Amino acid sequence: MKRAVVLLSGGIDSTTTLAVAIAEGYEPYALSFDYGQRHQIETEAARRVANSLGAIERRITTIDLRVFGGSALTDDVTVPKQRSEKEIAHGIPVTYVPARNTVFLAYALAWAEIIPANDIFLGVNAIDYSGYPDCRPEFVEAFENLANLGTKAGVEGRRFQIHTPLIKLSKADIIRKGVELGVDFSLTHSCYDPTLEGLACGGCDSCLLRLKGFREAGIEDPISYAKE
Repeated sequence: MKRAVVLLSGGIDSTTTLAVAIAEGYEPYALSFDYGQRHQIETEAARRVANSLGAIERRITTIDLRVFGGSALTDDVTVPKQRSEKEIAHGIPVTYVPARNTVFLAYALAWAEIIPANDIFLGVNAIDYSGYPDCRPEFVEAFENLANLGTKAGVEGRRFQIHTPLIKLSKADIIRKGVELGVDFSLTHSCYDPTLEGLACGGCDSCLLRLKGFREAGIEDPISYAKE
């Protein structure tokens, strides 16, 4: 079996991406990050998901993007709540973490060189998403070119490929795909601003997109939400 590094946050998209990698015959090495995010509970969700789906190995890397801040996820900035679909789809929101996917992919690339693996899976989506520039196909293509130019493995002829199996799917289609592949979505976490008890707030962009996806998929969301 071929090995692959799978970036795993513990949310719907990365969890389904891990399931896709396994279904496609890869041995998955799951990589998660504690980067100073306010929703650090997601690292526990990633652990549950990795164990549930059977990742060969899971590592969590600690980096501190709070050093730079600039995001509602890593700084003392309020997480927007109850925005309309039109508002979510317009512009780059304050929950964007500067260069996050670039940093994450760099770590994944380093691990892929060591394992060794030629393949990296990333659960980005360019349909139902929050307008992040590092979720677009052109970003992924550019990073793949960088990976093959800037590594010993790439220079010696071992080509890297960044897989984004969900990039053209709606959130509802991603959920349907996950269910088809046996994903237990009750293990996942999506909320940007959970309660102290770990309940999803139900009002941030990520919660709203998640709820919209389950609603359009005709499937009940299995996680609990805080009561407003």
